[in-house]
Amino acid sequence: MKYSRLVPALLFAGALLGGSLVAQQKEISFESAGDFLKLPADIHLGEVAGVATTATGNLWVYYQGGGPNAIIGASRVYIAGGARLLEFDRSGKFLREIGTTENERPYAFLFAQGVRVDPQDNVWIVDRASRMVVKFDRSGKVLLTLGRRLEAVGELGSSGVFGRASGPPGSGVGGDNFNQPTDVAWDTAGNIFISDGYGNARVAKFDKTGKFIKSWGATGTEQGQFNTPHSVAVDARGNVYIADMGNQRIQVFDNDGTFKSEIKNVGAPRALCISPGAHQFLYSSNSNPTEDPFLNGEIYKMELDGTVIGKFGKPGKQLGEFSTVHAIDCRNPDELIVAEITAWRTQKIRLKAITPSSTK
Repeated sequence: MKYSRLVPALLFAGALLGGSLVAQQKEISFESAGDFLKLPADIHLGEVAGVATTATGNLWVYYQGGGPNAIIGASRVYIAGGARLLEFDRSGKFLREIGTTENERPYAFLFAQGVRVDPQDNVWIVDRASRMVVKFDRSGKVLLTLGRRLEAVGELGSSGVFGRASGPPGSGVGGDNFNQPTDVAWDTAGNIFISDGYGNARVAKFDKTGKFIKSWGATGTEQGQFNTPHSVAVDARGNVYIADMGNQRIQVFDNDGTFKSEIKNVGAPRALCISPGAHQFLYSSNSNPTEDPFLNGEIYKMELDGTVIGKFGKPGKQLGEFSTVHAIDCRNPDELIVAEITAWRTQKIRLKAITPSSTK
């Protein structure tokens, strides 16, 4: 089974057509502190899928150290993966790994998709190949699992497969029967929102204990429909923001999944982050599709209503450039940490002032 990050190029063609709109946004100056992580000599990052900081400033990095390997047995195909979860202090010093050998790594670690830290400093990983979202406490103890790793290769969580789903394409099977989940977020009550974005095109809501409440979405272009919902964020009022990457928009819903608005002209959003505090900001990466790392690459800073404050960054492989930003941590709204899958790195980005000369 191949778990590709490629999105068909046609999904991004509109980014070229809308280039004149995107180009008119104000530029935010910034500086890059570079790839500041200090790795042990025997650890080498692969595709960095997720980054998330804790309340104390430590950083969790979930990355792909090797693709899933299929082992053909007598009665099934067994998948073993190379996803790894590392913790660093605020200076980038390596602290530890959750599961230090392949045999000790958690059962869900197959193909890294993302990592988030909740308000209680618990660590959540999203893994596409195991189709699971897992909650760990700060010590690395498993507290909650959502989804189930398949015992054999198949598509049990997607619509219409084996007759298990009765809804429209992409609506999935109720509960935590994920196909390939892409992100996780929470509201102030602890309710859990998970985007199930590859194969399916839905958002699933659970209470803080993991009990399924509802899901919404299906494949399509209408309001409330998705084409690769790739990231999710929730603001202080409980509104849910979905990066509808294939449809080149951000859709906004109330806490029960009722459509409220959409944000366009910010490219094809791959990663979302909403900063904490009294004045929240929304960040979105219009990141290069993996098949063309020099097409787009900027990150947008917005008000929650979609008003663009400015954008920053350009595509490229050098420090200070972005190579498919897959995740953004914005705990400090003026100092972001980004994860780049095609450059195999993280960067710490310090935002400065909007450049007046770029205003139109």
